[in-house]
Amino acid sequence: MRPYLKVNAWQIVEEGFDPQLNEVSESVFSIGNGYMGQRANFEEAYGGPSLQGSYMAGVYYPDKTRVGWWKNGYPEYFAKVLNSVNWIGIDVEVDGETLDLSTASAEDFVRTLDMREGTLSRSFTAVLPSGRKVRVESLRFVSVPFKEIGAIRYSVTPLGEPAQLKLTPYLDADVANKDSNYEEKFWDTVSQHAAVDHACVEVRTKKLDFRVASHMVYELAATGDPNQEFHVEAETHKRDKFAGLSLSLRAEADQTITLSKYVANVTSRDYEPEALGDTARQLANEALERGFDALLDGQREAWAEKWRDGDVAIEGDETAQQAIRFNIFQLHQTYTGEDDRLNIGPKGFTGEKYGGSTYWDTEAYCLPFYLSTADQNVARNLLIYRYKHLEKAKENAAKLGFAKGALYPMVTMNGEECHNEWEITFEEIHRNGAIAYAIHNYVEYTGDFAYLGEYGFEVLAELSRFWEERVNYSERRGAYLILGVTGPNEYENNVNNNWYTNRMAAWTLEYTLQVANKLKHEQPEAFAAVAERIGLKDEETSKWKDIAARMLLAEDPETGVFLQQDGFLDKDILPVAQLDPAHLPINQNWSWDRILRSCYIKQADVLQGLFFLGDRYDLETKRRNFDFYEPITVHESSLSPCVHAILASELGYTEKAYEMYLRTSRLDLDNYNNDTEDGCHTTSMAGTWMSVVHGFGGLRVLGGRLILNPFSPDSWTSLSFKVGFRGARLQVTVAGGRTTVRNEGPAAASLTLYGRELDLAAGDSVSGERDPHEGAPQAAEAGEAAE
Repeated sequence: MRPYLKVNAWQIVEEGFDPQLNEVSESVFSIGNGYMGQRANFEEAYGGPSLQGSYMAGVYYPDKTRVGWWKNGYPEYFAKVLNSVNWIGIDVEVDGETLDLSTASAEDFVRTLDMREGTLSRSFTAVLPSGRKVRVESLRFVSVPFKEIGAIRYSVTPLGEPAQLKLTPYLDADVANKDSNYEEKFWDTVSQHAAVDHACVEVRTKKLDFRVASHMVYELAATGDPNQEFHVEAETHKRDKFAGLSLSLRAEADQTITLSKYVANVTSRDYEPEALGDTARQLANEALERGFDALLDGQREAWAEKWRDGDVAIEGDETAQQAIRFNIFQLHQTYTGEDDRLNIGPKGFTGEKYGGSTYWDTEAYCLPFYLSTADQNVARNLLIYRYKHLEKAKENAAKLGFAKGALYPMVTMNGEECHNEWEITFEEIHRNGAIAYAIHNYVEYTGDFAYLGEYGFEVLAELSRFWEERVNYSERRGAYLILGVTGPNEYENNVNNNWYTNRMAAWTLEYTLQVANKLKHEQPEAFAAVAERIGLKDEETSKWKDIAARMLLAEDPETGVFLQQDGFLDKDILPVAQLDPAHLPINQNWSWDRILRSCYIKQADVLQGLFFLGDRYDLETKRRNFDFYEPITVHESSLSPCVHAILASELGYTEKAYEMYLRTSRLDLDNYNNDTEDGCHTTSMAGTWMSVVHGFGGLRVLGGRLILNPFSPDSWTSLSFKVGFRGARLQVTVAGGRTTVRNEGPAAASLTLYGRELDLAAGDSVSGERDPHEGAPQAAEAGEAAE
């Protein structure tokens, strides 16, 4: 798809309305605040292509699984975040004619997402089928300071002659999920009510008894003589799951009529069910009393605070600048860390694909963003979310026939596996490695060693028990094997000894033993309590040590390349560059049989392991594997380009790093994979941030020290970002080949800059330059054809 959005450092702008692009725009222009989210649907009626979507965090439905061939062990349901009350609706009639951009034409259409302020605006002149013209302007946001509140300012101006206007603000809970397995609607009515000054609806899910109540109030204003008679006739509307009211009035030529709509959306996750209606009414009335301008000022202040600590500034490349801010913006809209019952869905609040559930994306890609840009409790809550699901993870392992251990789900809402593809649900067990790595990453970054005794060690022990049962020892090969798996590269199923899976399993066992030893010496009471609670025995830890030491990690003796799986080199190895472009993407043009037999890799697999465990491998090892695997990677997963950008940066492949950065950062803005209409790739957006900070910034943490080896692409005049680290707040600026680090936080930071170790006190700065003769050679070429 051709790019159609304007490049702007702080805004996403669409000029001109193309109905064929509308669902893409609905995703890209979505707004949210971590508590709720809203696709960029029009307020007024629209009969063209659209995915109406209003979502409340944590409100989901167990949609009955639908498969062609049921396999023993399949989950009974696939959990889905629900399309909830459509709270934005404002129908418009002009002299009895409905405003609908599927039948009217739009002149001067502009849709703008202001990322600095967290607002969505739209303006256009509608030419109705009768020839009448009206000017429409709207501005809306979901409040950050008042999380339950959504506010809309909607203006209509008849052009050239007077008009009889009818504005109908409403709430509609008679909605469906596009991805419903059986075209079922998931809501039952509790109540609906409409009066001349408000409307409200309350609904409950058919299963699990989640309840949502929405309450709407409004203000109406007109330009012109304040003493002019302003007569409004109000009519209420009520039907099942729907409540609204019509406001009819005469508008003079070029007179603007403005409706300000305030809606409170509350759920039974946060309030007692019997109090929902009153709570929603109180919150909506409080918003009305504050007024639209005051709420908007609060929104601007809240977003300014987010950008103060989390902005990434790029000079000299506005395309790159817009992209990273868009990714950061969507991450802040999706998750705040205030509620440890919540997690991050692959589409956030922007669409329904993947059901809005939790995947391994959170631990592998999202956690580093929140570690560096938010209070450490935010990242801690992401881990506590998994700890609270430990018993369910043990149940998941038992369902697969294991006597002990925990298998975290590939897809979940409540800890129970709810994914229904065999090769994912039962074989993609590498997700356990991401859970363990996240614990290590959090503790290493924050220094919060207390977490290990409170929560972390128990999780690690149960993960290790799973790996102990999942491996089998081969006398012939003199090693432990893991058979019948799917690695991160989902274009290979049911393979043996996927290097990444085996490597992370062995590492998990090693790390668990390290933590056990640390706790025995430093937190003996905590260790004893966990060991007694889970019945940990010495023979278990001895077995873990043996498995870790003798895990098969296959390597080609001629090339030194780690084998993605047994027999990988038996495939025909042909670089992607030599494929006919008409074959790409292969997942839309090839049979699954052909894909599985091919050498082509969906996303980083071996390279994912080299990124996670980068301190264990030297540059030449990384280079050999990168040069072999990257040219045969098709990057048909949104999670792929960021890992390649980070490794390419470390190896000095600057052009490849920049290419991969643009691919991950503009994935949705430029609709690279032709699927943005399903929602934005929210979890991969955290990978975009990593491609800048861990890639171009060279950020790593080792031994309690923050390591930085920054550089910037040649086209960038400067790069600047902030990271929090153990009480310090570091402003890192790269310009003219020189890096300056200033500590703006209250605590000193143990820092290594370009190999120079130092302690940077609060308020101090340090500068340095990268030695071109040390580290990764910046002139190296990437992407040599695979041998």
